[in-house]
Amino acid sequence: MGEKVLIIIPARGGSKGVENKNIRMFAGHPLIAYSITAALFCQYASRVVVSTDSDEIAAVAKHYGAEVPFLRPAELATDTSRDIAFCQHALGNIDGADEYSYIVILRPTSPIRPYGFIEAGILKLMETPDADSLRAVTDAPATPYKMWHRRGGRLAPVLSDPDIPEAYNAPRQALPRVYWQTGHLDVIRRETIEKGSITGGYVLPFYISPKYCVDIDSPEDFEKTEEHYKQFKSTELVMPCGLSPASEKKDAFDTVEISTKRAAEQAKYEGMRSLTEAEMTEVECSAEQRQAI
Repeated sequence: MGEKVLIIIPARGGSKGVENKNIRMFAGHPLIAYSITAALFCQYASRVVVSTDSDEIAAVAKHYGAEVPFLRPAELATDTSRDIAFCQHALGNIDGADEYSYIVILRPTSPIRPYGFIEAGILKLMETPDADSLRAVTDAPATPYKMWHRRGGRLAPVLSDPDIPEAYNAPRQALPRVYWQTGHLDVIRRETIEKGSITGGYVLPFYISPKYCVDIDSPEDFEKTEEHYKQFKSTELVMPCGLSPASEKKDAFDTVEISTKRAAEQAKYEGMRSLTEAEMTEVECSAEQRQAI
């Protein structure tokens, strides 16, 4: 593949829900190690960079094999900072930034990534030249058509649909299927970021099964996710191995098994590259998940 791919892992140090969340131990490794390993394992990655404002996170990131060529300014690492800010900062502080055609974002709070998932997402955007970006999504736990907000002491629907009068009173089966964005993967054309957005107007959906979807924002989330994580086999997920914060520097994953594992799982995700919005409705979803939507 001639086009270069830059992977950015954002990891600010000021998490309020969980102190030092991005480097808190999770199933034997700091949380950020799972995204770094997934990035290093990606066969299309030209460079893997962590964007952080924290010296402590930077040290852990380097230990697991990522580059930290700069520290993000504190004003770009607040609770209200927008993602476009760290992307533009990264591109402005990396030598040869204009050589990268695609920017990939992997968020540490979505650590459960299957083999081949990142590569398949990159390829799907490459094969859709009109698209500005691609984003991982899964089934939403609830429909926003039945959600409300307060306005002047009254309830007002969050969403409306001209084709479905009073959508909030309609049966769930009559409402459009909706999706929840996850932190597993964003793939963005560099030109889209240069125009001031990390999505642009044409965003490709890239479905990921709910079984891989977690979002870690509290100590309870860590405990529940660790238990969930234990159900997966090492041949299914990209996992750090042979490396811990106390160990000497070594590869973040076992290169001996890379070809075998990638070949076994790549075929599974190759088919996902061609999913359209209509086809996504046919993706397997359990009865319990559908009931919740």
